[in-house]
Amino acid sequence: KPANLDFTVKDMNGQSVALSSFRGKVIVLDFWATWCPPCKAEIPGFVELQNQYGEKGLQIVGVSVDDTIDKLSPFAAEFKMNYPVLVGLDRDDLQDAYGPMWGIPTTFVVSRDGRICRKNSGLVGKQRYETDIKGLL
Repeated sequence: KPANLDFTVKDMNGQSVALSSFRGKVIVLDFWATWCPPCKAEIPGFVELQNQYGEKGLQIVGVSVDDTIDKLSPFAAEFKMNYPVLVGLDRDDLQDAYGPMWGIPTTFVVSRDGRICRKNSGLVGKQRYETDIKGLL
């Protein structure tokens, strides 16, 4: 199914980020929260994947579903998040476009042509994402 990239969302620095600007890349779109242990467990793997495959066309995008900007900046610094962290608080429209989501983390792998290739709920780990990403790059 096609991924809806027709959203512009503020990032943790207050800048507007258009999801459509990532068209043509392999996107890992991760819906998460700072208080969520499985979410925290996956972030270091996403950082490694962005480092390893970013130049080849990968874009990890984190959407914090219920954290305020003041919580996101220190969290992102602590976890050395090297990819856009978007503020999904009060953005039910964005979550609904990818829903239903029965919990977090919920993560979507989107191909270069904008199709959702995988939806993962819960902790699945770096290896699974790396396999999916390599097949799409």
